[in-house]
Amino acid sequence: MVPEYCMEHWKEDWFFGYQCLNGSNPRMIQRCKELPGNFPVSGDMVQGSLAPRTTLDKELKVMGLHPCPGWPHGGLSANILEKFCEQVGKYLCILKCHYEHLIQLKSELGQTPGLDTPIFLPNDPPLAWLLAKIWVRHSEFQVFQLLSHLLRTHLLVEVFCVATLRQLPAVHPVYKLLAPHLRYTLEINCRGRTQLVSADGIFKRVVSTGGEGLLVLSQREYKVLTYRSLQPCWDFQQRGATTLKDYFYREHSLMLWDAIHSFVSGMISVYYQCDSDVVEDPELQTWIKDIAEEGFVDVPMFGLSNELKNKAELVTLLSVAIFTSTAQHAATNNGQFDWCAWVPNTPCTMRHPTPTDKDAVTMEMIMDSLPDVSQTCLEMAITWHLGRPQPDAVPLGQYPEQYFTEPQAQEVIDRFRKELKDIEEHILSQNQGLELPYLFLLPSRIENSITI
Repeated sequence: MVPEYCMEHWKEDWFFGYQCLNGSNPRMIQRCKELPGNFPVSGDMVQGSLAPRTTLDKELKVMGLHPCPGWPHGGLSANILEKFCEQVGKYLCILKCHYEHLIQLKSELGQTPGLDTPIFLPNDPPLAWLLAKIWVRHSEFQVFQLLSHLLRTHLLVEVFCVATLRQLPAVHPVYKLLAPHLRYTLEINCRGRTQLVSADGIFKRVVSTGGEGLLVLSQREYKVLTYRSLQPCWDFQQRGATTLKDYFYREHSLMLWDAIHSFVSGMISVYYQCDSDVVEDPELQTWIKDIAEEGFVDVPMFGLSNELKNKAELVTLLSVAIFTSTAQHAATNNGQFDWCAWVPNTPCTMRHPTPTDKDAVTMEMIMDSLPDVSQTCLEMAITWHLGRPQPDAVPLGQYPEQYFTEPQAQEVIDRFRKELKDIEEHILSQNQGLELPYLFLLPSRIENSITI
């Protein structure tokens, strides 16, 4: 249903804005109170896109605008495909709430103002405006696949996998709590390294940032990655995204975070009666030291202590691990075929440079810029393969291995399942009658671990 909807509506501004909220990369949008210095836009340029009797300054002061910030693609080595240098774009995109929808207000394809980096506006020639949006969506493909998906779920959870297997015995309650949520993650990450992001992998064959570019882009993200940004309640507050309308990803994420946090708190309370029990557990302290000093040692802004001082810190850390391996991975992974199947909506590569003359954009230029037939087929195939439900998937909250047999622990698990059932019913009820439903965070569709 979603791919067909994309094919019909991908050119519309409101749909572009919707994807910034609920698409494959819903954690990028943030609020701003002033325009960046490298985005020279005057009120007259955008007045036609604003509501009656308002101005750009008023929008900034009262409502705030919402940039889908350009990632630092500058300085990246573009991929070489079939002897042609693919194109890596930089962009800065500003959106605003307009009546019932979030719409794109303006885009700059490049982050250094100049004659060769014009600012694109909705009242520009239609084909120029369309190509500008395609370029933003192309950059979005690089960011969501490499950063939001691979780095911030797969590779991040791998740190917990390695530390848990190295430092905790199989009878430790934290090992038993995490084990179902780490199932197959190391295996799929090994396959990803050899088949997707290797020197001869899929990304090298079809993606603009394949090869050296993806490593540089990932390294830049690691430099700004923080522990707090992995906690939804803090993340939405920091991005100023707590009041955006129809932000289903936010609403469902917070419900799932609360359920997971409550579940983890209940389980930890069964085995740790007080804060001193956590402090005096040598295996647990060795485990957190491994995570902080081995797993995230090269992440300068991460902000995770190398010791656990109380139960609350342990509960939050475990909640981050479980939420990331379940709900967050589902939000970025499960819908990728839906948003990418109609390739012009989210192209994996662009074969021509960004336009420098709005009036010179033609349909022929757009077609020549988009992926060719073989690249299109490969993008569709890989996003289908990565986003499809797995035949042996275990849904969130189901524990067929039965690591815990204590009655108190079983009661906590039963409460967790009841909360997930209530969330499922709420989401299904909320989506009744919606022209475009958002079901990616339906608990029954969230896997218990990262397996693909």
